[in-house]
Amino acid sequence: MSVPKDEGQGNGAAPRWRRRKDARPDEIVEAALEVFARRGFAAARLEDVAARAGISKGTLYLYFPNKEELFKAAVRTAIVPGIAAGERLAADPATPSLEVLRSIVGGIAARMMTSPAGVIPKLMIAEAGNFPELARFYFDEVIRRGFALLSSVLEHGIARGEFRPVPVAATVRLVIAPVLLMAVWRTSFEAVEGKPQDVDGIVAAHLDAMGRSLAPDGAERRPASGGAARTRAGGDPP
Repeated sequence: MSVPKDEGQGNGAAPRWRRRKDARPDEIVEAALEVFARRGFAAARLEDVAARAGISKGTLYLYFPNKEELFKAAVRTAIVPGIAAGERLAADPATPSLEVLRSIVGGIAARMMTSPAGVIPKLMIAEAGNFPELARFYFDEVIRRGFALLSSVLEHGIARGEFRPVPVAATVRLVIAPVLLMAVWRTSFEAVEGKPQDVDGIVAAHLDAMGRSLAPDGAERRPASGGAARTRAGGDPP
């Protein structure tokens, strides 16, 4: 099968997709996130993604058959590995549950605020009703799995006496809500407000409140330490 020509082949330089074939899917995904952020999922065109990636539309189709599969690849590339990292961290019985929770929340915040992944929550909120298949995909691969991870950390902490008994299902939503708000704010209102969010400050305040509210009854409720530093350092952020 002949391979479609890439844009810019006429200048004698080796086509970009030939020079970096292994990296091409990741570059297409990154371009797609930028186009989705600017136009939304419904209005985004594969032609725009291809142009942003510096390839022809035909070359894009060699990797992704349609826009839906491209979006799924973006989610699996930008978000799912972070959940897997959190699962590995939670599997270590030697790490205190609050430290696990801090690392997961700080890592998610870092990823949402410093990478193209931050646009995905806003896209799903805006487009879920119009694209139920994508909503189901996102629910199964991100929301359900992420909620299960946070639930396991809370349940483990309660069982070990590190946390007071709390309603786990409701608390999971409270744990993740500020991070989602920051992600939506970044792409919706940050430019209107005219200044960047104080991500470190918001995360530190949230981790402090979370540590105090989860402390066992009767325990001294000290401020959570290291929240902002953990967010900046990132480590292997979920």
